[in-house]
Amino acid sequence: MDNWPGPPGSSARTHRRTGRRVLLNGLNKGIRKVEVSVKWDPSPAGQPPTDLDIVAATYPAADPSGSPAYVVHFDSRSPDGTITLNRDSKTGQGFGWDEIMTVELNRLDSRYGRVVIGVAIQQGSGTKTFGSVLNPGLRIREDYTVLAEDDFGTVLGSSAATVAEFVRDDTGEWTFHPGITGYDEDPATFARVMGGPRAS
Repeated sequence: MDNWPGPPGSSARTHRRTGRRVLLNGLNKGIRKVEVSVKWDPSPAGQPPTDLDIVAATYPAADPSGSPAYVVHFDSRSPDGTITLNRDSKTGQGFGWDEIMTVELNRLDSRYGRVVIGVAIQQGSGTKTFGSVLNPGLRIREDYTVLAEDDFGTVLGSSAATVAEFVRDDTGEWTFHPGITGYDEDPATFARVMGGPRAS
């Protein structure tokens, strides 16, 4: 759990991974407050625990693809309380969703114009990818409306992935841009580069 920077296997339970995604058209603009949830099953007995972390990076409107103004994860809070990690798990044990983050876009200061959400796998010893995580799931919703769902089936060889971004337009409204993009970086590096341009 100490792979983050400071502030500014097999199992009978596995199933076929498809990268399933559900999107509700027409509801991507005017987003105010979203909940991002991740779940997974614990590692088999005798194997190291599996730990997925939700991370949010907030970018200045003046430089939306530069360095993040701040990053929020299990060990770093939003300075204004607009992004909150409500639930954190180090093992995936328990029922329902293991990690939950709330993002109050409507309360974000106007100097921020972009928020990128990602999921990173804590590495420990060796390299873990989404292909080695048992039954992972992602859900993004506003109130009770599900905006997107996914099982990371398109990024099985990656150790981290961006899962959504929210961009503020000239009127002040936030637009939701879904999509799963895999990264090979460790959690600390991922937090720094997750919102920047990708190399071709």
